[in-house]
Order: sequence, then structure tokens, then C-alpha cells
Amino acid sequence: MEKYSTVVIGGGAAGICAAISKGRRGEPVIICEKMPQLGKKILASGDGRCNLLNDDLSEVYYNPAARDLVRSIFDMFGKREILDFFKGLGLEVYSKEGRIFPITNQAASVLKVMEMELKRLSVPIEFNFNCSGLSFSKTGILVSSKAGKKIECQKVIVTGGGKTYPALGSDGSMYQIATQLGHSIIEPVPSAVPLVVKDSLCQLLQGQRIFAGAKSIVEDKEGDEVRGELLFTKYGLSGTCILDVSEMISVAMNRHNKTEVFVSVDMMPFMDRDQLRNELDRRRKEKLPAEEMLAGILPNKFCVVLKDLFEKNDVNAAVNSLKDRRFKVIGTRGWNEAEFTSGGINVNEVNARTLESKFKKGVYFAGEVLDVNGRRGGYNLGWAWASGFVAGQTN
Repeated sequence: MEKYSTVVIGGGAAGICAAISKGRRGEPVIICEKMPQLGKKILASGDGRCNLLNDDLSEVYYNPAARDLVRSIFDMFGKREILDFFKGLGLEVYSKEGRIFPITNQAASVLKVMEMELKRLSVPIEFNFNCSGLSFSKTGILVSSKAGKKIECQKVIVTGGGKTYPALGSDGSMYQIATQLGHSIIEPVPSAVPLVVKDSLCQLLQGQRIFAGAKSIVEDKEGDEVRGELLFTKYGLSGTCILDVSEMISVAMNRHNKTEVFVSVDMMPFMDRDQLRNELDRRRKEKLPAEEMLAGILPNKFCVVLKDLFEKNDVNAAVNSLKDRRFKVIGTRGWNEAEFTSGGINVNEVNARTLESKFKKGVYFAGEVLDVNGRRGGYNLGWAWASGFVAGQTN
């Protein structure tokens, strides 16, 4: 039977960082990865570019329940330390609008330099290792796979991810392992996910993209407005502004079974209500046809689809519809289309400085398997790098 000081379960962002962190301390460590290769989600991140960090790496951009834990970890391994870590691996980066990318614009570059460091440190990798459970004895911890492989160790770092993109290895199986150890799980729901909306406008405008503002409305409680791309699809709404407001909606619907859920869309955030009203009044006085009332403001397809707004000659009603168009949300898309997981192992059940389980000595958790969910823009990978490295620093 193979024996190591530490077994890292999961070869994603957090797992690779944890193994490097351990390896640099001279401790025998092995990565047990379910897939036939490391870092498949790293390769898919940022549309293949890997938005690996954000210039403003602060706990305020994470779910409220996780902020104390995130702050504690970032105090030990924050933005400066993460950048130094990658610089030391030979990765050059650049910042654009606060988002930090590899200079190559290729996620493969990020994974490559990390794999080079694993090789330098002689960290072995056990591929196709689908962990089935942990067992404990006086001599240590036994990590077993579904195929019958067993590895003995003194410490285990669980970094098996959440539930997004299950085809890439994250299917939520680590939640069951955590539950067996006595941990509670905040119900995982998809986050940064497109919304399912039953509205004729979505079908009529399918494939159309505009710059818009969006905000969630859950039982009359409004979220903050986010601006970005809005994409109309055959099933509903997508685009960056929708992904950015989807977490509150997904939690309300998928975790708490709320039904009075809407998304408010401002189709022209570049004009305030008075500016829009004045412009529409001017066009109305010029007796423009209804299908030309929005020409030059929205794409031509919108002018035709929204012409009924002007057939009643009520400019105020048109302004309200264009600046606060409410779509009733009937669901979210699934795990294959969600970027992140909202939910996971209760953060109150791990040590805020070491990430060790409060229930089982020698077991640590890092990355998305915990109930830590950041905004889009490099925050979730920032958490993965930091938490993985800190989990690997324990004695």
C-alpha cells in the first residue's frame, strides 16, 4: 500500500496549489484526480483565457456567510502573494479593467507552469482516482477509490470542487465525503447561470445582444443593478449582466422554492428617463412610424419587435417598458451552463486559519467545495489559489 504524508483529493486550481504548497515544504504528497488529466476546469475558465485574479481581491465580493473566512485566508495569502506565486512559476500577466490574465491569453499557459512545478517537486499524480471515502485508524487516514485503490496518509486536503461542469470532474461527490465526516452542506445551486424566462420577446429577439442593465427582484426585494451584455435566447435571458444577477435568483428559486421572482431589464442604461422621454417626444412630434421610433438607439430588430409600444401614443408607458422591462423567471439553466456553485460545506465548520475540519483532525478543505462563492471576474479562482496554498501550509 502506498503511503504519503498528504493526499490531495482533486487536481483543479485549489488542489494543484495545495500540492505545490506541501511539496515546497519537503513533505511527500500525492494528487488523486478523478479525470485522466489535471486542471480541466482551469483550461475552460475565462473562455479559455483564464481570468486568474482581480486587482481588487477583497472579501466583500463573496457571499456574506463566507466573508470572515475569506478575509482570514487572504490576510495570509492574498493578491500580492498570489501574483508572486505565479511570477515565481514564470507566468507573465496583465490587467484589463481589473481582471488579471496570463500575457498569453491562454489558460493552458497557467496550467503548464503549474504542472512544471509539480514535476520539479516530484509530486506524483494518481489519475482516474474516483474517491469513495475516508477511513481513520490510529496510524492515519486511508483514502479509497471506487476501483479499490487505497492510499495511506496522515493528512487529506479535499479540493474536489462544486457541481458546475460535471463533465470536467466536478459533480458534487465530495459533499458526500464531507457529510460522512459530520459536516453540514449548504444546498448547492447553480450560480452565474442563464435564466429561463417564458416571454414572447425572448423568442422574437433570439440571438440579439445589447448593452443593458439588469437587477433581480425576489418577492419585491430588489437587488443591485449590474450593467453588461444581455443576450436573448430561445429559453430566456443570458449575457454577462444576467449571469451577474443570477445568484440571488437561483438561491431563491432552487434553494428556497420562491416563485415570485423577476429580472428587471433596462434596455438603454446609457439614457436616463428624461433623456429618453424627450427624444421619444421629439420623434413622435415628427410623426415617425412606430417601427422607426427606436432607430439608432437599439438595433433594428428591436425597432420592429417593440413597435407596439408606440401604437398607443403613450410615451411614458414606453419609457417605463424600455427602462424597467420585467421578465418573470421560471427557472435557471443547469449545472452544465453554470460558471460557479453557490453552496457547499458550511464555512463555520472549518478552522478559519488552517481550513482544517473542526470535526476530523487531519482533514482540510479548500476551493469551491466550501460554501464560498465570489463574483465573476477572477474572484473564484483567487479563492481557489489562496485556500489551496494555505491548506498546504499546515504542519
